[in-house]
Amino acid sequence: MIISRTPYRISFFGGGTDYPAWYLKHGGAVLATSIDKYCYLSCRYLPPFFEHDYRIVWSRIENCNAIDEINHPAVREILRFLKVSRGVEIHHVGDLPARSGMGSSSSFTVGLLHAAYALKGYMPTKQQLAMESIHIEHEILRETVGAQDQILAANGGFNHVTFQQNGEISVRPVILAPERMVELNAHLMLFYTGIKRTASNVAVSYVDDIEAKKRQLRIMKDLVEEAICLLNSSQDIRGFGDLMQEAWQAKRSLSPLVSNTYVDDIYSKALASGAIGGKLTGAGGGGFMVLFVPPDRHAAVREALKELIYVPFRFDFSGSQIIYFTQEEDYSKITKERAGQVIAAPRELNSIGNG
Repeated sequence: MIISRTPYRISFFGGGTDYPAWYLKHGGAVLATSIDKYCYLSCRYLPPFFEHDYRIVWSRIENCNAIDEINHPAVREILRFLKVSRGVEIHHVGDLPARSGMGSSSSFTVGLLHAAYALKGYMPTKQQLAMESIHIEHEILRETVGAQDQILAANGGFNHVTFQQNGEISVRPVILAPERMVELNAHLMLFYTGIKRTASNVAVSYVDDIEAKKRQLRIMKDLVEEAICLLNSSQDIRGFGDLMQEAWQAKRSLSPLVSNTYVDDIYSKALASGAIGGKLTGAGGGGFMVLFVPPDRHAAVREALKELIYVPFRFDFSGSQIIYFTQEEDYSKITKERAGQVIAAPRELNSIGNG
């Protein structure tokens, strides 16, 4: 049995410049962090005592006899990618809901790839996990998603990620004094809007014509460097909130689907109660909203948004991890016919009073 734990992420600046359609022409950069909310995946080889060969438990339960029958696209393609030849059982649980702007689909991909590799007795590097997850989502699943989510899920931490025009991706941890990092974390609040949406549907609305969004995306990329410079200076930390406000306005102008009247109302209430800035955490349309709020205004913002779920969080620096591993009975040489015989024997004993 293998259990992997993979963090979700919050992206502050540069989202949108991590789409290959953009960065392969112009380069890109993001400033983002993973947080202490996780996707958990358990994975084990399925014993040969069942009628099915594959059991996948997520928002539904799938019992299948071939990989091709698996409905969950990431599970199906990861098992194919790793050439898993034995039946497996996979269970998924998460601390946060899917389709909520926290990079949950990429955390799932990274976490399952990590667990499946461990099941085969191999420990990939964080870079390998990230790059293979990007390959699976971009090239195999053909998802319209960026490349920051897989990087953050695999590596963890508060990072400056740059995307080169030649396709290379570099990850640089943002080094801050511990008290500055604590100060930043203390100014951030996370709320769930209650709106579930598919990120790729929102992203398509601006990625398909991404060259027409040059002005906004260049602003969003420039804000990455500006934010890092502010954090590494003695400037008032509240300037970070001002930059978040500027970034949100640029992002909103990418597409009418990025925001809506409900989200705008939430944001307006937060600003009126003391928030300095904020944004939706993913492609837009709903999901989670992260707000920059001075600690002495937290109570007022929570009261103004009391109809929403408030989620306290801290930064995560571990990335995807295998948190449980145990070797199991080797059933690989037992056929289903033999397994049936093993099951029948105790019943036979019970029938003559020797159970």
